[in-house]
Amino acid sequence: MALLRILALLLALTVSELHCLPWFINVSESQGPGTILQSFSFNCTSHMPTLQLVHVQPPTTFFNPPSLTRWQGIYVGMVTLSSSARLDALSVNHYKLQLRFTCGNHVMEGPLSVDVRRDPGHSACAGRFASPAGEIIQVLETVTPGARLYTLLLPGLEVQRAQINIISAQDPPYFPGPFSINGQGWLLVPSQGLKGQAEKVFQLQILVTFGQNRSCLGMLKVKVLPVPSSLISFLKQASNITILEDLPPGGKVVQVRARGFDVRYEILSPVPCPLFSIGRADGVIRTTAPLELAQAPGAAVTRLRVKAYERLRPWVSVELELTVNVRSVNRWPPRCLPAMLVTQIPETTPVGTVLNTFTCADPDSPGSILDYQLQFHSPPGSASLCLRDRVLEVNATLDCDARGACFQHAASILVLDGGQPLMTTEVPVLVMVTPVNEFSPACVPHKFRIREDAGPHTLLGSVVGMDKDYPHNNIEYYISGGPTIFSVDRLSGEVHLLGSLDYELQTLYRLNVLLIDHGQDQDPTHHRSGSCTITIEVEDVNDHAPECQPPFQELTIYALLGHSVEVTKVSCWVPQEPQRLAFSYSIVGGNSQSRFSLQGATLVYNNILLGPLWPEQFYTYELLIRVADAGPSIPHLSTTATVSVHLIPWSASTVATRTHRSTVPSVMTPLLVTDTEAFWQPEPWFVVVLTVTSALFVLALGWLLLRLFQGLVQMHQTPSKPAQALLLNGIQGTEESIQGFMEAPRMEMSQAPSSVDLSLQHFDGRAQDSRESPFSQTTLHLGPLSLLTPSQRLLLPPGIHYLLFP
Repeated sequence: MALLRILALLLALTVSELHCLPWFINVSESQGPGTILQSFSFNCTSHMPTLQLVHVQPPTTFFNPPSLTRWQGIYVGMVTLSSSARLDALSVNHYKLQLRFTCGNHVMEGPLSVDVRRDPGHSACAGRFASPAGEIIQVLETVTPGARLYTLLLPGLEVQRAQINIISAQDPPYFPGPFSINGQGWLLVPSQGLKGQAEKVFQLQILVTFGQNRSCLGMLKVKVLPVPSSLISFLKQASNITILEDLPPGGKVVQVRARGFDVRYEILSPVPCPLFSIGRADGVIRTTAPLELAQAPGAAVTRLRVKAYERLRPWVSVELELTVNVRSVNRWPPRCLPAMLVTQIPETTPVGTVLNTFTCADPDSPGSILDYQLQFHSPPGSASLCLRDRVLEVNATLDCDARGACFQHAASILVLDGGQPLMTTEVPVLVMVTPVNEFSPACVPHKFRIREDAGPHTLLGSVVGMDKDYPHNNIEYYISGGPTIFSVDRLSGEVHLLGSLDYELQTLYRLNVLLIDHGQDQDPTHHRSGSCTITIEVEDVNDHAPECQPPFQELTIYALLGHSVEVTKVSCWVPQEPQRLAFSYSIVGGNSQSRFSLQGATLVYNNILLGPLWPEQFYTYELLIRVADAGPSIPHLSTTATVSVHLIPWSASTVATRTHRSTVPSVMTPLLVTDTEAFWQPEPWFVVVLTVTSALFVLALGWLLLRLFQGLVQMHQTPSKPAQALLLNGIQGTEESIQGFMEAPRMEMSQAPSSVDLSLQHFDGRAQDSRESPFSQTTLHLGPLSLLTPSQRLLLPPGIHYLLFP
């Protein structure tokens, strides 16, 4: 099929000859790279021909160098759009290409005029504005509040009454105030101004909406610059320039120059400027379109505001105002607007709807009457369209709900003037009928059942939807809200389980299944939706074991021989099923000698059982208690709780411990009790008291030693052998008594930690609890007070409590 198309194209090209130059063609601004603009054939038998593109006015890279290929002895040339082509009728609507054909010594040249026509359906963001980096705007911080910073140039912006909005956040304190943009695409400075915002970059995301369901996004970045330190200036220049109407596109109007370093130029207003452009580097102002005063009377006078700035410092700039006056010249044949109509209408378009009104005029005879004729090409003899005067309307009902019902209507409107010779203009018309999504999908409510222990990805069933639009039943399924543990397959409507179920938490689920059709409308974003409710019932399965709190207990009990002691109560429940209260308890480990038993959930120590001798030492039992649910649900689940019991034997002779306080009977003799703390951190007041007491003790000890020394000196001064012998015997006796008393505490201290001598039954002093002192204490029983002399009392060591009896 492709080969036949190429052969047909080449056959059509062979009828074209070079003597038909110049060519004049129309092209829509929606045409993209690779579009063939013009094809022609050449005869050159004795040499190798060449085809060159000499130049383009205005200069651009939108056109590829013409190609030249040989086929069956004929050379075929083609002119196509390059990969950088971005046609915009509002910017430049006319290009002139100068072509040169060379065959040996024979050289021929001819122009190819290309008119760019507006395409109302071609409205998309392009250029740096639509790129991810966005369009960068540089502005001084001293810009006037509310001034216009930038004008958004998009095809069809005003014709289609586009809506432009800033959708990105402009929250303080980063933004001094909100930027705004109006329907003409003017970006305005915040009313608070930009003073003090130097070096900041404000990113603005712009949403442009063209009619219904047609929009595009772009990015503008406003960079605030500090006040420049130097300025540039224009050279002396005439402010009024006059040119002729027949100045071709690309013709030079005037050149402006400014004094500065690496200066660049741009036109500030009008924006957009459809008639003129300026060279950024050389400052040459040129025309960009034919100056047709008959069709555009406003082109007679144009006021240009030109800006010159330094390339490296764009904020250093100066402005110049110029007035361009266009003098009329009669030279153009009649023209039509639009030159080509390509449109699409929905299938629901009512009969009598106006598709377009064609406006044609003869520049040589303004106001002359023209004749319009409608000619159909495909399908032939179609009655779907009709032409009344200059208005193209829908003439029959359209429908796309059946296979192959939608098609394209190709026609042309022939416009004839009344001059001599008779001249005609053919306006191509292509009307495409597009489908419309008219009906909403629907489904029938359904009920599914599933076990509580069903695993993920379990299939519950399918939702079946219906839609009357073509293609029929083209539906996608979604879950609207509701629980997230269920999912529905987007295409098949199958309902799957994603997570786990719990009958105790929820027994019934209702899913609102949303049905959205697709592929049934020309606009892929236009959908219709319906919904139905799916009910899912959960079947109960016992799947939760009891839990005990705490799972591990460590307890200390004091056991009396012949008594039972309640140790603890095991507290268990099922958090997921608080209504389940029936449990069975059993000891499954650690119950050596069977001294423990369970009374329901209560653990009891029994000390009345016969067995080995009752232990006198500390003993630990590690008990494992199994707790199982005892309800009607199957299977029965269980858990194990651990109870560590430290058993301390208890009797009437048990001495005082750290956790219990006991009173020693008055008939017992004094005992030495030592209690050592593993960690001691006294209170601040105690440290102060201890320091003062230690100081007083040192002073008292010094005074005592001084008195002893004085006594010895007096004895030496009055020596007598009997007295010395008596003194020596007294001192020795005193030392032996003290040593005897010191040995007794040491023996008792070594025996105290193991046990207490229960045979001592007489005590005529007082019992003192060692825990009342924050440090270790030692108590000595010294007997009657009359056995110690005053000198022996002074030699007693400190740090020990003495119990003296008269």
